[in-house]
Amino acid sequence: MEKTRYRYLEQSDQNGGLPQPPLELPAAKGRRVIELPDPRTVKADPLDVREAIERRASVRAYSGEALSLGELSLLLWCTQGVKQVSGRPATLRTVPSAGARHCFETYVLANRVDGLHPGLYRFLAVDHKLQEVDLGPDVAERVTKACLDQRFILASAATFIWTAVAYRMMWRYGERGYRYMHLDAGHACQNLYLLAEAVGCGACAVAAFDDDLLNKALGVDGVDQFAVYVGVVGKKP
Repeated sequence: MEKTRYRYLEQSDQNGGLPQPPLELPAAKGRRVIELPDPRTVKADPLDVREAIERRASVRAYSGEALSLGELSLLLWCTQGVKQVSGRPATLRTVPSAGARHCFETYVLANRVDGLHPGLYRFLAVDHKLQEVDLGPDVAERVTKACLDQRFILASAATFIWTAVAYRMMWRYGERGYRYMHLDAGHACQNLYLLAEAVGCGACAVAAFDDDLLNKALGVDGVDQFAVYVGVVGKKP
């Protein structure tokens, strides 16, 4: 925290005239892309904001019922959905982010989602699609082990994992950006909690994980891109 104070910061790459990084990582070549239902068409329980906040709690026990692909689409939209790509360019999303930098990539461990083979996927936020990352039979065990073997991850319908692409934030804010990416993670996960209530689910945030193991399970380098936060979702018993 001390070294991210303004008095220690050097000129940012943005102020130095360097080009900004892409708004999201490109889709990987040769891996299947899955269309997601339009989140505006997905049925969810009417729930006012106050009620959702009052009902919000961390839930670690799930019924084993699957999420529909539409419900997953809605949860992705409400946590990192792109409402508009502005002329800067920047993405304007369903959650706030410092300077609209939105440094996160969302990975989904799908254990029980109707229409999806169990495995690990990445959300292509700009086009609102999913892409296969790892459909190996042991990927859920590897992610669970990385999260200090918290077994409710295996019992979840889906687990969201947010990774930061660091330069997307640091380009504008330098070292100060490390503060902002963690604040932004809280915005995304809180939306997951609140929307989970509208689709009959419980959610639980997880920050206890082995960084190296989780980054390895996701296939990211742990330096330029690394796991920041985990959110687990499942239908309530």
